[in-house]
Amino acid sequence: MQTEPLKYGHFYHIYNRGINSCDLFRKPDNYEYFLAQNDKYISPIADTYAWVYPVKSFLRNFTGLMPNHFHLLIRVKENVVYKYSNADRSDDAVRFEEHKWETVDLSACEAPDSVKKPHPHLHFSHLFNSYSRYFNKRYDRHGSLFEHPFRRKLIDHVKYLKHVTLYIHNNPVYPVK
Repeated sequence: MQTEPLKYGHFYHIYNRGINSCDLFRKPDNYEYFLAQNDKYISPIADTYAWVYPVKSFLRNFTGLMPNHFHLLIRVKENVVYKYSNADRSDDAVRFEEHKWETVDLSACEAPDSVKKPHPHLHFSHLFNSYSRYFNKRYDRHGSLFEHPFRRKLIDHVKYLKHVTLYIHNNPVYPVK
């Protein structure tokens, strides 16, 4: 399956689900960990405008119907570069956890030729791999957790942006029993 690379300055609907529709989230702290990892890996290269994942509503006494998938609305930042040029190398992915990289916003100046621009899809890969390692260790399982590759839809006009925003926010809405 050919996937379109994520382009700087564009909005995307990012979504994925558990492999074989398995649950990605079993407890509230799983959601919290996923969002913390999203903040760690995605925030340096993209702004997150909307997200949805299921959470148990203690006020309404029901459980979300979608523990096996999530949706994100993001915009890839335009003027971001790596402070360290080797941050995207595959052999450095293991050391990603050690913060050997830092993104720098260069919106006020020109990026020097020696500075490397991040590859947003690799940041998503780090997010999914990090969460998978956490989930597998926590629940004594092994193997893939997410379907590959993660799904992405380019949002190319305002009407579609509004539609995706409403879709994401209304995705978990369903009748209360």
